Amino acid sequence: MSTTLCSPISYASSSGSEDLASPASSSSGHSFNPKILREYDIRGTMGQTLSIKDALLLGQRFGQMMQKNGLKTLSLGFDGRLSSPELTAALIDGLTQTGIQVYNIGLGPTPMLYFAIKHLETNAGIMVNGSHNPALDNGFKMALKNRPFFAKDIQLLANGPSESKTYGVGISQEVSVSKIYMDRLLKDYKPTSRRLKVAWDPGNGSAGEIIQSLIDGKKLNVESFPINTKIDGNFPNHHPDPTVAENLKQLQETVLQNKCDLGIVFDGDGDRIGVVDGQGRILWGDQLMILWSRDILSRNPGATIVADVKASQVLFDDIEKNKGKPVMARTGHSYIKTEIAKTGALLAGEMSGHIFFNDIYYGYDDAIYAALRLLNILHQSDKTLSEIFDALPKSINTPEMRIDCPDDRKFNIVAAIKKALKEAEVAFNDIDGVRVQTKDGWWLLRASNTQALLGVRAESQTEEGLKTLLGQLQSYMEPFGLKLP
Repeated sequence: MSTTLCSPISYASSSGSEDLASPASSSSGHSFNPKILREYDIRGTMGQTLSIKDALLLGQRFGQMMQKNGLKTLSLGFDGRLSSPELTAALIDGLTQTGIQVYNIGLGPTPMLYFAIKHLETNAGIMVNGSHNPALDNGFKMALKNRPFFAKDIQLLANGPSESKTYGVGISQEVSVSKIYMDRLLKDYKPTSRRLKVAWDPGNGSAGEIIQSLIDGKKLNVESFPINTKIDGNFPNHHPDPTVAENLKQLQETVLQNKCDLGIVFDGDGDRIGVVDGQGRILWGDQLMILWSRDILSRNPGATIVADVKASQVLFDDIEKNKGKPVMARTGHSYIKTEIAKTGALLAGEMSGHIFFNDIYYGYDDAIYAALRLLNILHQSDKTLSEIFDALPKSINTPEMRIDCPDDRKFNIVAAIKKALKEAEVAFNDIDGVRVQTKDGWWLLRASNTQALLGVRAESQTEEGLKTLLGQLQSYMEPFGLKLP
């Protein structure tokens, strides 16, 4: 293994406000704020719902749980948020207090942490990151024995008592995997003599250095126009969420000004992708999935392709048309990974831009890898992305619309609407929220598992049909004082 190991390092809180001396002094009497215990991860606002003590307690609890199951090694990384270094320091302190061997890969995108788990063959991994949330937010994404750690796992970890048993003192080592990770990204990249012009926007998130290094390495064989590659936890140029059209304006301007073939944007921790074509038009996750699924099915007829409940019916129909097996799954990277393991799917994706390649890659969501697989398709095609976009099957739909709704109300509202639909004898899919299919198309209402909001979407073949669907959706929301954007 060619990974570079540095000498063991010690950590302390940079703020000096937390006592990290021992499990007793740091975690005795401390408990997690229930609001930070999300479905897929632990996430909160620094200084309000999330603190350094939470990181220390998490390290102790997670380390104890690992030891109880005979697991000893863990890969750890962090994103570019301002609070990430001190959260990481406290987390490592808690882990090593329980005898865990920590391999700290440092600052980088979340998929590099997933890669490190496999490359270093560690038993578990934790990524300190706030994903696409506001700058003051942060949290922890966990993996255990090659599976996501979520839902009941998080509740059991957070609510279970700390063990009194000691396991000795662990050690933390800095490990650099960035070069090996980039080499692996490029392994499946097959550029041709076709010279593409590409705008890149990591949004000042943690994928910035990797993207800049790939560009500087001159192995992409594209003319690159990078913006916002400097990692900055203040996110000075735009919010790092590629599912919001407003956040793509700078990329669209860069594409149009430089006459690029496409532009590619990433979220704050590099596990979600957004794309605009040469005309500056946004291709949403389910539209991009059509391109990738066709590519994979051309070599693997009959393969299972998974998409989340927010995805267009056009995608599911196109998979079937191209001799694939479409599967609808719950939204959320943890649920998608679980579905991949269950079905053996070669590709999976979400409307939000989490894309999982499991044909010749590892089955986790890696937006940088997804970008290279998209460039592969364009290198092999005689069409521009705009021409490919124009030829895609058409429907009339909304993007995912977001309605602010307190965490303590959102699930109850969905449950009440589900009850109303049953009483009205309206057929619906309740795999995740409610997805109602009618002669006009479908509409979806679901509670976000990561933010205090409800997500809604609708799709039809006609403008009139879409208007009817949105009217139906609004009628079910009105009793709760909610209105469509």
